[in-house]
Amino acid sequence: MLNDSAIEVRKLSKQFDGIEVLRDINLTVNKGEVVSILGSSGSGKSTLLRCMNWLEQPDKGKIYIGDERIGVRDEDKKPMTNKQLAKIRERVGMVFQSFNLWPHVTVIENVMMPLLKVKHMDKISAEQIAVEQLDKVGMLEKRDVYPITLSGGQKQRVAIARSLAMSPDVLLFDEPTSALDPERVGEVLNVMKKLSLEGYTMVVVTHEMEFARAVSDQVVFLEKGKLIEKAPPEAFFNNPKSERVQQFLSSFND
Repeated sequence: MLNDSAIEVRKLSKQFDGIEVLRDINLTVNKGEVVSILGSSGSGKSTLLRCMNWLEQPDKGKIYIGDERIGVRDEDKKPMTNKQLAKIRERVGMVFQSFNLWPHVTVIENVMMPLLKVKHMDKISAEQIAVEQLDKVGMLEKRDVYPITLSGGQKQRVAIARSLAMSPDVLLFDEPTSALDPERVGEVLNVMKKLSLEGYTMVVVTHEMEFARAVSDQVVFLEKGKLIEKAPPEAFFNNPKSERVQQFLSSFND
């Protein structure tokens, strides 16, 4: 495997109740790349993303985070223990549609919590990192308020700061703007654009076509669980090879 790969998915398949939702997926995401995953609803996009950090367990195939396999130990083919899985998951930040903030603690405590509980960091160091990351996403002034007082866009920016605080090797975004009011979408996308310029490795499931075109190094299209096209954004949007991608893109241009 190439040393510059952040995630490698090999021959990945997944079924739910006998229905194949992912079929023989091969995908490499190199360090510093932004890869956008597109496709219609039910195409397997979110399932693929959740397999990457083992929130969903694939039925077949392998996933590597850098040079380390996730979920199954390569040496004896046995499932990882919860402790081993937690350790490798530290390298993968996940930003969900629904923010998943803890309502009973403040914004800064939301960002500090994984540093204290997972990395066993002292409180002073955890607070320093939390301040830095909240500042990066433009949410430092809200550090002492509770999530209930925030807009959806603000909650999502706090969720991004919480992921960044763990210093992950790769960030996974599962339709991060789909639950937002239209006027709040831009503030989250601007943060993500900034992260891409800073060299973060990102895999983004999204319906935001202009974002995918402007920020991605590679665009991937899934259809009924199969990866049917992967290309740089210029080729993907201007000269797609498959008829299905042409049809999909035309629906956004009508």
